[in-house]
Amino acid sequence: QVQLVESGGGLVQPGGSLRLSCAASGSIFSMSVMGWYRQAPGKQRDLVARITLGGSTDYAESVKGRFTISRDNAKNTVALQMNSLKPEDTAVYYCNAHWIIGDRDYWGQGTQVTVSS
Repeated sequence: QVQLVESGGGLVQPGGSLRLSCAASGSIFSMSVMGWYRQAPGKQRDLVARITLGGSTDYAESVKGRFTISRDNAKNTVALQMNSLKPEDTAVYYCNAHWIIGDRDYWGQGTQVTVSS
């Protein structure tokens, strides 16, 4: 069974930083594209950033230059460093593992990020 556990959310002032982490259990991490998605109240869940097995990254336009995704294949973890946070970054952030061979997605439980003064 695959489990994704996020941590690192919280309340931060505009312009501040947060680092989200996701720990993956199970054997698929090394066979998965890992990503972070977010969902604000009343809106759909959107991709924030993703990273391939080889380390190639892809970002939503709204976070380019502010957020950085990284993965540690030895520790089965993926992180999202968020800098220069804005109120519009407020959302529940979800860790995602897209298992390439099985073409299947796994999700964490989500962690709340609130950017407010």
